[in-house]
Amino acid sequence: MSDASAEAWRALESLREHGAGLELSGLFEADPTRGETWVAEGAGWTLDYAKNRIDARGRDALLALARACGVAAHARAMFAGEPINHTEGRAVLHTALRAPRDTDLALEGQRVGEDVHAVLDRFTAFADEVRGGEVKGFSGKRFRNVVNLGIGGSDLGPRMVVEALRGQPSEALDVRFVANVDPNDFALVTRDLDPAETLCIVCSKTFTTLETLANARAARRWIVDALGDEAAVADHFAAVSTNLTAVAEFGIDTDRTFGFWDWVGGRYSLWSSVGLSIALAVGGDAFRSLLAGARAMDEHFRDAPLETNLPVLLALIGVWYRNVLGWESTAVLPYDQRLARLPEFLQQLDMESNGKRVDHDGRPVSQATGPIVWGQAGTNGQHAFFQLLHQGEALVACDFLGFLESGHPQGDQHTQLLANLFAQTEALAFGKSAAEVEAEGTAPGLVPHRTFPGNRPSNLLVAPALTPHSLGALLALYEHKVFVQGVLWRINSFDQWGVELGKQLARRIAEELTGAGAPQHDSSTNAWIERFRRHRQKS
Repeated sequence: MSDASAEAWRALESLREHGAGLELSGLFEADPTRGETWVAEGAGWTLDYAKNRIDARGRDALLALARACGVAAHARAMFAGEPINHTEGRAVLHTALRAPRDTDLALEGQRVGEDVHAVLDRFTAFADEVRGGEVKGFSGKRFRNVVNLGIGGSDLGPRMVVEALRGQPSEALDVRFVANVDPNDFALVTRDLDPAETLCIVCSKTFTTLETLANARAARRWIVDALGDEAAVADHFAAVSTNLTAVAEFGIDTDRTFGFWDWVGGRYSLWSSVGLSIALAVGGDAFRSLLAGARAMDEHFRDAPLETNLPVLLALIGVWYRNVLGWESTAVLPYDQRLARLPEFLQQLDMESNGKRVDHDGRPVSQATGPIVWGQAGTNGQHAFFQLLHQGEALVACDFLGFLESGHPQGDQHTQLLANLFAQTEALAFGKSAAEVEAEGTAPGLVPHRTFPGNRPSNLLVAPALTPHSLGALLALYEHKVFVQGVLWRINSFDQWGVELGKQLARRIAEELTGAGAPQHDSSTNAWIERFRRHRQKS
């Protein structure tokens, strides 16, 4: 950590007591224009961050931290393709996946823009041919269904986007997802599908992911058993992978195999051929609009001053709550049912990226890092966990999201939805005092129960409508927010070694569960392996 960044961190942390004493009601009283001035716009999104427990002093300290830590320089390094994923020696170029074809960027002598658009042209053309009925199944039937077989970044992002945009015009395919190695997942997803009308996508860069390959083999049996010929595999499968040998051995036509690059991390990969399922669901043009929205946010992040930069502001506000006030949790609350899976997607994006305990140099981090991310679509969440948000002891930073227009207008329902959205941010911020409750004639014994302390902060992100473009911009916004926080915490946001140990042990235990030798683990794990063996022998 440089002297400047260390000093900026000390200056920020010195505001802990000051920050804990801030009251939102007082901040709004002191600045009647706060609701209009603590707002920033970019790529079609408006961020209202007025209802945060931060004053100008805190904001200045946060911006000074961003400058001292070189956020802008680190962003330039990422966009330039420098190997900022230092533990794996890789560039981080998911932004290149949505850049123009003529982007002036080369890696190892290859022009990245040309490579990216060559693959983009191939898989979007294939998607449109399937949607148009030009590509058919083994028996000559048109494809009506798509099953994406992937896990992690090969599932969460595409699944979330497909569910968000599935109502777009000209939808022609029912696109579904299988991720869990639990056989119930595959059985439930395919229970009402006709194999003769189903295209399966095996989404695994190395074609070695255990869960995905287990489900791929299940899908292969399902197709072959129904159609009675091994040759059907070539007509009913496509792959997103770079392992052409393994793909061909499985029986998939390599002409239906679409690759991507080492500089595309799994949780950042929906913009690549991993998004084939998205293109199949909404079409090539809509997929390109998704990319264009992300590109607009990339340009905003790269060019906008820190003071009005949406990803930077979101990141700094998160650092304020995590490192100054010591809050551990962030709730993401989209007021649009189509974004119901956004919190799940952001869990991986944020917690896999910044859930780290050592810094760039391998030393224990100096500050607390990534928060616990959770949430649910409004208004459902209001009838589940909002009790805790309003009156619980745990303090939670909240991101509310909404749209001024509905995708499916029905009477005044969208007006009611927005009324709830705006009301929740106000209720959290300003609460309801004991005096206000007493003035309503509430019995004295019930006054404490009906009092809302308020002073609970939130961000509000709003766009005109949920479209491929606005969704692309939103996802890029959160990508860059996570990146900025990683820079401030001096951690590598682009590796995920924490997922490896469990995988390694699972491979070993899987062999022992069906073996005969004595398992070599702790006494609890050994006992469960033996219990499973005995149960297996009985059944």
